[in-house]
Amino acid sequence: MQDIALLLQDPAAWIALVTLIAMEVVLGIDNLVFISILTNKLPESQREKARRIGIGLALVMRLGLLGTVAWIVQLTNPVFTLFGHGFSWKDMILIAGGLFLVWKATKEIHHSVDPEDKDGDFIASSATTTMGAAIGQILLLDLVFSVDSIITAVGMTEHVTIMVIAVIVAVSVMLLAANPLGRFIEKNPTVVMLALGFLLMIGMTLIADGMGFHVPKGYIYAAMAFSALVEGLNMMARRKKRLDRQAAEKHTRH
Repeated sequence: MQDIALLLQDPAAWIALVTLIAMEVVLGIDNLVFISILTNKLPESQREKARRIGIGLALVMRLGLLGTVAWIVQLTNPVFTLFGHGFSWKDMILIAGGLFLVWKATKEIHHSVDPEDKDGDFIASSATTTMGAAIGQILLLDLVFSVDSIITAVGMTEHVTIMVIAVIVAVSVMLLAANPLGRFIEKNPTVVMLALGFLLMIGMTLIADGMGFHVPKGYIYAAMAFSALVEGLNMMARRKKRLDRQAAEKHTRH
């Protein structure tokens, strides 16, 4: 408690805390998009429960990882060298996570656009998706993002207490936003395709980072924000056309 009181009196600690919370919330967007698409394949009665359990277990896992910060930092040490680049455990985790995201997003896009799959395999796939499988995939992806964010956080502050507070606040925001985002994505099919595109981009970014080609996160999120803005304008235009058509039909009847 004394350590926390001392941290609260340190302006640098407050700046680090606010910065870490912002970073964790932004990184949480990637997770939420994936969680929403994944849990929407479950029966409606199980979706909210799966989101809460998945995010709750992810919080426990992140807090557990924070207790092994010294070990996680060592994951950046090269294990072997290939094509002139030293690959660390962190690099291999990022590459594996990126490949998983690319595979998952490609599979979901295929199911969405292939009429034959939509009539057959897609329905079967949706029906066989279980809560356990969904939660397992949520935790798998969260592990990848957790390792990356913790290593980044260590470079911003040496206080584990600040990291813990930032993680708890960010995960609380995820819990509040998970259900509204899931319902929004379900009701707007075009948003689903846009979200899958985001997952493909994020997956390729993780692979590039693992290969030693760092892509500034600001560029990624700026592109995502611009795409979301364009889609928002398209949705407004479609809504206006629908309302105009309904008004015209009502006028014709009278």
